[in-house]
Amino acid sequence: MKFDRSAAADLWRNTLSQIPTTFGRLIYLASLRDQNTGIYRHHGLEQLFGSDETDQTLRQSHGQTFSDWLCFNLEQQKTDLEDYLEELHEDKKTILATWIRLTPYRNFVPSNAREVERNLFMTDLETVLELLRYDYAVASPDQDA
Repeated sequence: MKFDRSAAADLWRNTLSQIPTTFGRLIYLASLRDQNTGIYRHHGLEQLFGSDETDQTLRQSHGQTFSDWLCFNLEQQKTDLEDYLEELHEDKKTILATWIRLTPYRNFVPSNAREVERNLFMTDLETVLELLRYDYAVASPDQDA
């Protein structure tokens, strides 16, 4: 059996496989994208594979993870998001209220996502957040704030 030494295999083996939810992987990969340049950075991968290959690998992984999450039905998305929230060990009501108010999830979309994919993600996630808002009795955001 040949051992895969590619950047993508290294990323999966050493990092992404340790993140139990698709949504968690999506957030992690989005966090590696520089908000000013759009370039993905990961110190360990850059040491092994260089910055260009690292950027390309992380960009592709982000896109694939985004597509994987979009392929889930709403029930699967809700379960995956609940599992992600469970891993945070923080107050879910606070997280949900903050997400509904500040919409940080807009930054989780890969920059090369098509408009239809971006819209589907936003619609699905906002639907799931609304369902969770009721499940966890999160108050509606203050429209005057």
